[in-house]
Amino acid sequence: MVKEERLREGYTTGACATAATKAALLTLIKGKAIQSVTIRLPVGKDATFTSQCCEWTANQATVGVIKDAGDDPDATHGMLIKSTVSWSASAGISLDGGQGVGRVTKKGLPVPVGEAAINPVPRKMIRGIVEDIVEAYHISQGIHVEISAPAGEEVAKKTLNERLGIIGGISILGTRGTVKPFSSAAFKASIAQAISVAQSSGCQHVVITTGGRSEKYAIQQYPHLPQEAFIEMGDFVGFTLKQCKRQGIKKVSMVGMMGKFSKVAQGTMMVHSKSAPVDFDFLARLAEQVGAASPLLEEIREANTASEVGELMTSHGYHTFFEKLCQSCCLSALKEVNGGMEVETSLYTLKGAFLGKAVEKDEHASKR
Repeated sequence: MVKEERLREGYTTGACATAATKAALLTLIKGKAIQSVTIRLPVGKDATFTSQCCEWTANQATVGVIKDAGDDPDATHGMLIKSTVSWSASAGISLDGGQGVGRVTKKGLPVPVGEAAINPVPRKMIRGIVEDIVEAYHISQGIHVEISAPAGEEVAKKTLNERLGIIGGISILGTRGTVKPFSSAAFKASIAQAISVAQSSGCQHVVITTGGRSEKYAIQQYPHLPQEAFIEMGDFVGFTLKQCKRQGIKKVSMVGMMGKFSKVAQGTMMVHSKSAPVDFDFLARLAEQVGAASPLLEEIREANTASEVGELMTSHGYHTFFEKLCQSCCLSALKEVNGGMEVETSLYTLKGAFLGKAVEKDEHASKR
C-alpha cells in the first residue's frame, strides 16, 4: 500500500496582513528592521512569517510578507501583502485598505458598503496584535494601519470580487488563519476515514459541515452526539453523502449557511466558489412559493449574495422560506445518493442565528 503524502497547509491573506502589521509596528517602535514575527492564528497554533521588505521613517513603517497558500495555491498565492503602520493624531487604532485591496460597493457581504474588503476575522486579528503591542510597550499615541497588495488589482480579475461588488483589488480573508488544500484526493480520503471512524464507533447519525464555524454551530445543536459524529466535508458535499451511504450511516445532518447550501438546494454537490454560482432565479422561485410578492422577487434576482437573500427574507418575515430551502437541500442530497437514508438540513447565519430546518427520508427522493 502506497502511503499518501500529507499536503501542506498555507496561510490566509488575513494571517499575512496580521504578521506584516506586527513587524511594521515593532519596526516603528524600535527603529530597526524586524526580520520575522510569530503570531497566534485563530485555529489555535502559532505561525512564523519572514519580512520580505521593510522600510521606515520616524513616523511610519511598511513591511511586506509573501502569501504562501501551501499545496492548494489560489489566485493570491505568492502575492506580497503589505502593512503600513503610522502614528496618528487621533486616539485609538484605525484600519483601512490601500493599493490593491478592494472596496465594498454592494450589500450582502460581511463588511459594510464603503469600507475596505478586510473581513471580520482579519480585522480582529490585526487590531488584536496592535492592542497587544501597544499594551506591552505602553504606547499612548494613536495608530493607523493600512493594508495593501501591490498586485491586488490585477490578481482580483481572477476572482469573483468584481461580481460581488468588491472593486479595486483583492479581499483580505480567512477565518482560520490557515489554508487547507481542499481540492485534493488527500482531503477526500480524510473524509472517508472520518466517516469510517464514526461508523466504527457506533454512530448511526453523523453531522457534516462545510467548515469550522458551521461545525461549532452543529456541536451546539447536537450536544448529545459524540465527537466522532461531526465531520468537516469542506466543499465535497456529494462525495461525503455517498461515502455516508456506502458506509451504512442511517441519518445525515447537514449544517451550514446560505452561500453554500443555496447551491446544494439547487442540486450542486461541489460547492467551491469557483465551481458554480448561486442561482438567484432558483431562490426567487422558492420565495414565490412562500408568498413573496413581485417587488421582493425582483430584489432577490438582483441580489449580490445568497446571504443578502437571507437578509431580505428575514426582514420581510418570510421565515418559512428557510424551511423550504432546507427541504430542497434534503431532497437534492437524497437524489444524489438515490435514497436509502434520512437527511436533515439546518441553516444558520454567519453570526450563528438559526434560520430553519427540514428532514426528509428516501421515499421523497424521486419527487424533486
